[in-house]
Amino acid sequence: MLPLYKPEDYKRVLETALLVASEPLPLSELKKLFDEEFDDDTWRTLLDDLRRDWANRGAELVQLASGWRFQTRPEYQSYIDRLKNDKPPKYSRAVMETLAIIAYRQPVTRGDIEDVRGVAVSPNILKVLEGRGWIDAVGHRDAPGRPALYATTRKFLDDLGLRSLTELPPLTEIERVIDLGQTAIAEASPIQAAGTEQPDLGHPGPGQATERQPDQPADGQLLLSEREPEGFAEPPIAQG
Repeated sequence: MLPLYKPEDYKRVLETALLVASEPLPLSELKKLFDEEFDDDTWRTLLDDLRRDWANRGAELVQLASGWRFQTRPEYQSYIDRLKNDKPPKYSRAVMETLAIIAYRQPVTRGDIEDVRGVAVSPNILKVLEGRGWIDAVGHRDAPGRPALYATTRKFLDDLGLRSLTELPPLTEIERVIDLGQTAIAEASPIQAAGTEQPDLGHPGPGQATERQPDQPADGQLLLSEREPEGFAEPPIAQG
């Protein structure tokens, strides 16, 4: 083990750990790297200095909901995409709208989602989002049948490059949430892993509800409700 004498030595260890990590590393994990105990100001200085060291490189150090990680800068993503052999999965409009409803109105039941979208929600849509790791059941509503309550996970925030739900676009810009979700899938790189590929992208199968056709009112119009989501300031986040 190399001796550590100065801030550059500690930053080099931090840099190495963050580069090889497959997931964002919270501060509690980073603290395990050193025998010394640093106060919060020292940790902030080390991480901010390391972030500045990478300011003019193709990757950047960012803080997300689950911790710190290196990820590809957006302006270089198109070049990285040329190295990919497989196209990233593209989820249906219904899947992304369901995700947006959960993100802004959580915790919600399947019935709540159907009330907003105005169409039946296939159970497969929720399974797709759960399989992606973006939502999870966080409890049950005290109502007949005790329907499951769904909320977004920390992985959802990580994949969208957010530290908290308060960084989501305003409710009036719901289309941006849908675009962010699709971009998060497409902009995976060797530094920022995209997660497992979903073979079923949420399109209705035989016997399942058919989504509204293009010549009908867009579901996005239903999402732009004047009612602010209850508890938006402090929404629950499913652990994931």
